[in-house]
Amino acid sequence: MAEGRRGRQENPDGTTTLWRPTGPTELELVRASGSKAWPPRLEDQPIFYPVLTEQYATVIARDWNVPNSGSGYVTRFHVATPTARRYWTRTAGGPEHLELWVPAAELDALNAAIVGEIEVVAEFSG
Repeated sequence: MAEGRRGRQENPDGTTTLWRPTGPTELELVRASGSKAWPPRLEDQPIFYPVLTEQYATVIARDWNVPNSGSGYVTRFHVATPTARRYWTRTAGGPEHLELWVPAAELDALNAAIVGEIEVVAEFSG
């Protein structure tokens, strides 16, 4: 596997599994889409960064989203692998903190490649 794709869960069905720690406001917007799309980024958010492991998403949802917004959610979704391969893996902090960095301008393309629904797999509250 190329260095740019390290840590990815590429599945036999042609999808790549991603996770995203999410606060209540973003989750409400996801649900408004029928759990089919991520909302547009705000002006001060040039990157959409789903993460590559459930464990990393859990740490962010529990330790960052809860103190900042009262609750945090771990979501899981699947993206067509050819689309996921367009974006490189980035390390944020420690070697286990792997993220996929998608420019905000390309979020519509990522959303179009989501297979199935965006699912909540864990919830935390303060």
